[in-house]
Amino acid sequence: MTPVFIGSGIYRGSSYGAWHPLHIPRVSTVMDLSRALGWLPHAQYRTSPRAKPQALGMFHTPDYVAALMQAEATQTVDDVMRARHGLGTTANPVFAEMFRRPATGAGGVMLAAELVRDGGVVHVPGGGTHHAMADRANGFCYLNDPVLCLLSLRRVGLSRIAYVDIDAHHCDGVQDALAGAQDMLMISIHEDRRWPFTGALHDDGGGRALNLPVPRGFNDSEMRHILQRLILPVLDRFNPQAVVLQCGSDAIEEDPLSRLALSNNAHVETALALRDLAPRLIVLGGGGYNPWSVARCWTRVWGALNGHSADGPLPGPAQDILRALDWNRRGTGRRPQDHWHSTLNDPPRNGPVRAEISDSAAHLRARFDAASSPMGRRGRPGRKKTAQSPAPTP
Repeated sequence: MTPVFIGSGIYRGSSYGAWHPLHIPRVSTVMDLSRALGWLPHAQYRTSPRAKPQALGMFHTPDYVAALMQAEATQTVDDVMRARHGLGTTANPVFAEMFRRPATGAGGVMLAAELVRDGGVVHVPGGGTHHAMADRANGFCYLNDPVLCLLSLRRVGLSRIAYVDIDAHHCDGVQDALAGAQDMLMISIHEDRRWPFTGALHDDGGGRALNLPVPRGFNDSEMRHILQRLILPVLDRFNPQAVVLQCGSDAIEEDPLSRLALSNNAHVETALALRDLAPRLIVLGGGGYNPWSVARCWTRVWGALNGHSADGPLPGPAQDILRALDWNRRGTGRRPQDHWHSTLNDPPRNGPVRAEISDSAAHLRARFDAASSPMGRRGRPGRKKTAQSPAPTP
């Protein structure tokens, strides 16, 4: 199947508020750049449906979905709703599209699962909100579309599904949702001692979770080491029928909400390696709070999945899109650099592979190998109660 891009016009002009890190344009810029480069023909584009409340109940509680819809309709929350559901907080504010926007992301990933039923690659940059819990918003995330994506893949009949998360922040909502699920494997690479302060090396999430917290300054060479020595060998042994990649760009050096030092080369290398490993790949967005690095990263990933090279300067129309971006976030110390406007490719950010990273990767691989050996297996793959009955389509 030719790769499919799922997007929506709801991301154009929708904002969490002028003071919020997610006030910046992201998915709309990726769509505009991809079209300016000739990488997004009509035949490869799908408009994301909005997931219906009943479909969201595959993971989220009915009370929470109703509260989220009510908060959007009234543009207000009371103290009870704020305390119980985490709505109307600094991180998860009330804004005009606070239900419709995340429900569109959820509908997009559920559609992606249907599209890859028989194999293929789908890019959903509006997905990746991995912090939301079943009954509450959390960490800029109102709905957990990665979990809905994984459960939708299970619903179409797949029984070995891998989730790889390279966002700078640990995927606490996904890990909580998958606890005890033996038919799913989760691998998270995230910054150590960074919010939400979960995902320690020893934490297996009550099941098949491999967490690798990495130190400040995490570079391309270190990511490549983890990819080759941990992620790919573990996935090869797990033999997934589908892989979901949360491709958050906040681990890129210019992002204000992490202290990691990747280039977007690492994201492209990871996406292509996972594409070649499994018959089905869904690539989500995620974190990313510098409008240039987000747009350049996710556009470049989409191009790479289609075999397009991003070498050299961009054509004029694409440069115009990047030069038109604005960023009013104060105190970041991140002034636009010339290559943010003129190229998609970041300069490589290679460096030494620190022993703490190589040792941690080796430890996790050994732990997985031991658990996967005939004497170490925990039993046949099972199904979580929430996914046993067929769920409605979005």
